[in-house]
Amino acid sequence: MAFATRCFVRAASSAAATAAAKKLIVKHVTVIGGGLMGAGIAQVAAATGHTVVLVDQSDEILKKSAKGIEESLKRVTKKKFADKPEAGAEFVDKTLKNITTSTDAVAVVHSTDLVIEAIVENQEIKNELFKRLDKFAPEHTIFASNTSSLQITQLANSTTRQDRFAGLHFFNPVPMMKLVEVIKTPMTSQKTFESLMDFSKAVGKSPVSCKDTPGFIVNRLLVPYMAEAIRLFERG
Repeated sequence: MAFATRCFVRAASSAAATAAAKKLIVKHVTVIGGGLMGAGIAQVAAATGHTVVLVDQSDEILKKSAKGIEESLKRVTKKKFADKPEAGAEFVDKTLKNITTSTDAVAVVHSTDLVIEAIVENQEIKNELFKRLDKFAPEHTIFASNTSSLQITQLANSTTRQDRFAGLHFFNPVPMMKLVEVIKTPMTSQKTFESLMDFSKAVGKSPVSCKDTPGFIVNRLLVPYMAEAIRLFERG
């Protein structure tokens, strides 16, 4: 009887561990920042069936973002649905219905799976944003920054969810560029990392893994390349 009990306990523990290790399937996304990058991320997420809330400081900015997304979608449909205009119009309509807007980030993160930050490249402002949202987002919610230059670890340290924090660096223009850098810090859990890799693939991108190193991959290669070009120009 004792043996059977031990086996049952081990099986239950194993099942619990397996459940805990399951990757998060991202369905609801909150994008903070309605600029070029934020709007682009919102577009590709909504176009692939995700429910998206796009957040910025004013309704005026968000109206401009929504207009830009609609125009971008129409350009996409001209190529994707060249021979099927009705299907293209349906695609645009369906995608736009997946996007809502808000000026109150705190009010909309309570039911989101993933928060993607795409605001100004300022460490203090980003830290303050993540620190505030950390208090209101559900425990399972993953935080990600689209920063191209700031250290992800420092951003993660502004929250209590360092294991559910990573970089998710898209490239401009987001609807066209396939590459996404998924940046894993020393604290990022494997579950979080794999969930973000899966999300990137789900929105039609080709994700690459990267450590939290200055410039990540692309910019770290690009800066020396550009510097050498400048030196060559100076030498005539």
